Amino acid sequence: MARMILNETSYFGAGSISEIVNEAQARGFKKALVVTDKDLIKFKVADKVTALLDKAGLPYEIFDEVKANPTVAIVKKGVEVFKASGADYLIAIGGGSPIDTAKAIGIIIRNPEFSDVVSLEGVAPTKNPCVPIIAVPTTAGTAAEVTINYVITDEEKKRKFVCVDTHDIPIVAVVDYEMMSSMPKGLTASTGMDALTHAIEGYTTLGAWELTDMLHLKAIEVISRSLRAAVNNEPKGREDMALGQYIAGMGFSNVGLGVVHGMAHPLGAFYDTPHGIANAVLLPYVMEYNAEYTGEKFKYIAEAMGVDTAGMSEAEYRKAAVDAVKQLSKDVGIPEKLHEIGVKEEDLQALSESAYADVCTGGNPRPCTVESILEIYKTAF
Repeated sequence: MARMILNETSYFGAGSISEIVNEAQARGFKKALVVTDKDLIKFKVADKVTALLDKAGLPYEIFDEVKANPTVAIVKKGVEVFKASGADYLIAIGGGSPIDTAKAIGIIIRNPEFSDVVSLEGVAPTKNPCVPIIAVPTTAGTAAEVTINYVITDEEKKRKFVCVDTHDIPIVAVVDYEMMSSMPKGLTASTGMDALTHAIEGYTTLGAWELTDMLHLKAIEVISRSLRAAVNNEPKGREDMALGQYIAGMGFSNVGLGVVHGMAHPLGAFYDTPHGIANAVLLPYVMEYNAEYTGEKFKYIAEAMGVDTAGMSEAEYRKAAVDAVKQLSKDVGIPEKLHEIGVKEEDLQALSESAYADVCTGGNPRPCTVESILEIYKTAF
């Protein structure tokens, strides 16, 4: 048996943020809590949405204390702000961090028995759908607007934990690439490689099946052809990346990921490494580790990335897929080794133990042990 869960309504394309007003009015919402971060306020990205609310006379309050890798404390603060505001829905504006924070706030408001936040780890037995969320991504990467997952950092224990909950999915996603045009090059590259990791891991994960394979292969194709252009801030590249990352989210949200994400999460918890960069550095090394357990799938990955595999042996097309990923990473300026992004060799054992325990690791096509994960970290170091 397989299951597909997607968000209820999505809008795509330039100017689609104008639909936020129509949706809020049609649903009879009274007041929004806008969840975002200080940079998106400072650079007037969130203003594009709040200006529409102002013009339509829709009341809102702003919670802008979200940071990259949002913490338990930030979620708790957001819950208090929501309660005090009298809001009845959430508008999340940002990358994965504000959308994930909004999911956690929305779940806790409707399921107050999880107010400690940490009990939401894994597949939490929540009873009620979260407060309605309208999600407006400003990065082309996490696809948090269409997934049933969110990730929170437990600062006390120096770990990131993944929450999987069908009750947390935003009701409306507004994927407007003009909201992404102010993303700097480095962030465009790292979030784009996060999206590629979602697509490749989702395609090769143990839970993969034909419906999600279709989504993941298309996502690999779209992301591979458009990420370089998006990094150069070309509108067509931006537009295609916005779509490619969403398609990947439709797939992986339903079938899970693998040990790239399992190994990337501890890097975020230990060093505050941007999630996309952690994924991008690790992806080729994990692909090499998994290659023999993926049948012909690396052939189709290579082809989706523009490689002509005619006449190639199994070993050749597997290498071609890994090489295509390495080349894309290099072209968009991602470092090749973990030591270049601040990882310390003395932490590798603790990182391996944390990665082995991560909820994503179980989906990896090749079984993992703490020792085998340590070997991948060492190779990537």
